[in-house]
Amino acid sequence: MTRLPHHERKRIRRDGLSLAITVGSYGTAFGAASIASGLNVWQTSALSLLTFTGASQFAFVGVLGSGGTAISAITTSLLLGSRNALYGLRLAPALQLKGKRKFFGSHLVIDESTAVSIAQEAHGEEGMRHGFWVTGLGVYLFWNLFTLVGALGARAIGDPATLGLDAAVPAAFIALLWPRLTNRASWSVAIATVALVLALVPIAPPGVPVIASSLIALIFGWKARRQ
Repeated sequence: MTRLPHHERKRIRRDGLSLAITVGSYGTAFGAASIASGLNVWQTSALSLLTFTGASQFAFVGVLGSGGTAISAITTSLLLGSRNALYGLRLAPALQLKGKRKFFGSHLVIDESTAVSIAQEAHGEEGMRHGFWVTGLGVYLFWNLFTLVGALGARAIGDPATLGLDAAVPAAFIALLWPRLTNRASWSVAIATVALVLALVPIAPPGVPVIASSLIALIFGWKARRQ
């Protein structure tokens, strides 16, 4: 088997780490949003260390911050995080992880590590593995570091809502969603979801509108497969 050239390994490390720093720095927004929702610094750091999936973490603190129950927050978080299981199925043949490495590697299966890994398919399984580990470990390190920075910063200023940090969760979701609206289908899903949530917010308990909105994606996905 041909070994991955040094210059390609260097390029993959550069791409993976640059993405890791960019994405990881966004952890400051999560840290601030988590404190705004009522969690303390230790709970906030534990969420990033043990959950480590940005959208799910924002959903969790968003539901809690709006008065939802822990069950609603956990359910919403699990729904958003379920996509990582599909990523794992896609990456498993190339990563070939076993034992402890498989357990730890599964924790690093996120949007960014998957994207960088798949982008190296032309360089074979070694390139895919290198991209996965560099990006996954990099994001994990910087995400947790900046989560702590955001949480400590929010705590230092007192009530985060006084500076508008309670708006961090919806702003974060818009930032996560916007780059993915690349075609008519994605725009249709987004608009239908917004309409459903706006209709449910006045009448449904906190957390339920977010959970219900997942039905929109399922309906559109089912229709696309039938076509």
